[in-house]
Amino acid sequence: MTSKNIKTPDGGTLELFSTGAELASAGSGVVVVPASMVTAADYTKFAQKLSAALGRPVHTFNRRGRGSSSPQAGDYTLDADIRDLDTVMKHTSSTDVFGHSFGGAVALHAARTLPVERLAVYDPAVSVNHSVKADWTAEYERATASGDEDRALAVLTKGLETGAFSRMPLSMLTIANKLTAGTHVGKQMRELMRTGVREIKAIIAADMPAEPFLELPLETLIVVGEKSPAYFGVACGQIHDVLSGSSYTILQGAGHDGVLRAPDKLITELSDFFAG
Repeated sequence: MTSKNIKTPDGGTLELFSTGAELASAGSGVVVVPASMVTAADYTKFAQKLSAALGRPVHTFNRRGRGSSSPQAGDYTLDADIRDLDTVMKHTSSTDVFGHSFGGAVALHAARTLPVERLAVYDPAVSVNHSVKADWTAEYERATASGDEDRALAVLTKGLETGAFSRMPLSMLTIANKLTAGTHVGKQMRELMRTGVREIKAIIAADMPAEPFLELPLETLIVVGEKSPAYFGVACGQIHDVLSGSSYTILQGAGHDGVLRAPDKLITELSDFFAG
């Protein structure tokens, strides 16, 4: 894996990681758009396995507010990530895109206008006809304003519903956050919690009906984890209904973190799709 910092048209910086860069002559690479609350490093195993299966490069990058990439703007909207995805695609000469969770929402909105040839998403956190709710953000902001980061993080975790801990009572999850504050995962969650809430708000602000997604590439694969929260499937089903050329797959036995675990059945599904 190689890494470099690339510049964006607005003068920002994106930290880019390329796995299998020596395979560039084999065809277009796949750009991975990461989820909220994680960094590009969390996709290392996934990128390695997908690149090996495809025989082509896989590029991951730290979205703003992570690693050595520029900070996320306070007035952040999805458009910022769409422009950054465009920069990465151009820099790597890639036309295939994979998005996970929030990254899937970015990819779905971006592929309506960017030159994406093949698009795959896993549990995209896109809001279609108000499928994503975030009534919990007010409680999160109250906890943040009072300086109670442990409770704020607990509210965020329960609101996203994406991890095993999200099923814990709020009081117990708050205590668990105190106990894990010094761990790698605990530190990363705290570093990214404010960017994560901005991103959730941006998803809701970008809510739209399913019909505009007719502009997506004909080659679109939608994958939803069998054990993932139901709201992912609600939006994906509506997009699939209007996009006649799309493929829709439920990954049996997998949850929202299926991409980070990189099971062979997911790698096979994606490599078959991107192989065209």
